Amino acid sequence: MMLTSATVGAEFTRAYRRAADFVLLMKPRIVMMVLLTTFVGFYLGVSGTPDYAVLLQVLAGTALAAGGTLALNQFLERDTDARMVRTRLRPLPAGRLQPAEALLFGVSIAVAGLLYLAISVNPLSSVVATVIVGSYLFLYTPLKRRTVFCTVVGAIPGALPPVIGWAAATGRLGIEAWVLFAIMFLWQLPHTRAIAVLYKDDYERAGIRLLPAVDPDDKITGRQIVCDCLVLFVVSLLPTLIGFAGPVYFTGALMLGIGLLGCAYAFSLWRSTTDVRRLLFVSLVHLPALLLLMVLDRVPF
Repeated sequence: MMLTSATVGAEFTRAYRRAADFVLLMKPRIVMMVLLTTFVGFYLGVSGTPDYAVLLQVLAGTALAAGGTLALNQFLERDTDARMVRTRLRPLPAGRLQPAEALLFGVSIAVAGLLYLAISVNPLSSVVATVIVGSYLFLYTPLKRRTVFCTVVGAIPGALPPVIGWAAATGRLGIEAWVLFAIMFLWQLPHTRAIAVLYKDDYERAGIRLLPAVDPDDKITGRQIVCDCLVLFVVSLLPTLIGFAGPVYFTGALMLGIGLLGCAYAFSLWRSTTDVRRLLFVSLVHLPALLLLMVLDRVPF
């Protein structure tokens, strides 16, 4: 049977769309954030000139492990995703991919990433990545339907990527790595809660128990976000106080922390859509700016 150009074109388009759907399973924007924080952890942990070959290996292994984990998360949450407006067009709830395909794909690349880190980088970086995979899939994901404390649990795997980078660069976990973890952990709390306020109706429809779902007027959520930002403000100054970063970082962290805390306080007072959107935007600026300052003003050891 002779293939026409139209047939070949249609097959190419179908293959391209399927490939794009597999990429979407990995949530590329989240993977990019994971890689950014992993890079920061690696760069800050290096003494002297970074070994860029090792850095690329760390990023490759981490990207596979993170992408596989996020694909498996979509596999596990395909039913709830189908009930939410913001997620119902994802490949699985929309029916463009089958659950078995997503399961095989996620397991394959997650395991490949963990093995690659263990063999090509060092076992410690692979252990940290394994903790991320396990806690995200087997603790955070099921807890989202059971308790409002899932946000705190979910912040643990989200805070560990810079620790992967640090472990890859140094082969150990020092106090600096745990300070990076603490900053990442605390930053996620107001950021995630702001998202939960914006999409409260969607989460309620899907049966996901985030704090705003049990706090109709957002008063408790607002107070909690202020507390989260206050603790983050204090902890974000630690890199300079422990001699890990310099005065430029300290000044920048001070200003960024005051800005985020101000937005959190404004939301706690008025709790409007405008206030929560502003808070979310400032949180998105806050973390990359903080990490950039840390990289530019690190104190060599």
